[in-house]
Amino acid sequence: MEVFLKRSCLQLLFPRATFRAPSLVSSISVNTPAELHASKGDTVTLSCTFTSTSTPTSKMRVDWSYRPQSGGTPGSLFHFSSRALPPIGGQFQGRIQWRGVPARGDASIALVNATLSDNGTYTCSVRNPPDVHGSPTSHTVLTVTPRVASVRFSDVAVLLAFVLLPSTIITFILIGRMLCPKKRHDQSKACRSPIEVTEGEEYGVYPAGAKARRAACCDLYMMDTADEDGYYDLKKRPPADEGYAESQC
Repeated sequence: MEVFLKRSCLQLLFPRATFRAPSLVSSISVNTPAELHASKGDTVTLSCTFTSTSTPTSKMRVDWSYRPQSGGTPGSLFHFSSRALPPIGGQFQGRIQWRGVPARGDASIALVNATLSDNGTYTCSVRNPPDVHGSPTSHTVLTVTPRVASVRFSDVAVLLAFVLLPSTIITFILIGRMLCPKKRHDQSKACRSPIEVTEGEEYGVYPAGAKARRAACCDLYMMDTADEDGYYDLKKRPPADEGYAESQC
């Protein structure tokens, strides 16, 4: 009764005024990076976050759309409403994964095995009733480029360890074998000891002069007495004469 009387009084005071219940609709804000860059074959995370005054419920909807770089009408790419609904056909079939966590304001997706044909504009749209106004959509431009072949440090280390290093060692060994024997041979000739055993003596092989002297000793048995006297006279000569006589023989 009191409410009716109050309303009647207000209508009498303000006959043209209308009274409405306060609106329960509020705004939502969606954000994505302006640009993303990736190489061919990468897994790209298309990030999308939103801010809502209402707690996400089963009525919340997330829609991703894609427009090619060449232009055209955007096409539906991904849909989430209580559960993820990836694309059934088209170029993105089997390559879209849901990465969002609505309770944390995350509605991101991942694009697996990016290709050059994936270049274009990706749009994220979030509805969380009653938050449906404000900035419910945001855009990201993805640029996929060919992968550039790169040499890792580990590859270089393996190449040096198993190819270049052994080749260098073998080269030094060959050079050493070519130079060192000649050097040792020259040193052996220049620094030969006067008491060093003559080549062939250690095996019982005697030089030609020794054979000649041995033959002369054996011939003493066949000499006459006069020849023996001459032989012993020759033995009594000084060393210089002896060396001269041997050289003459």
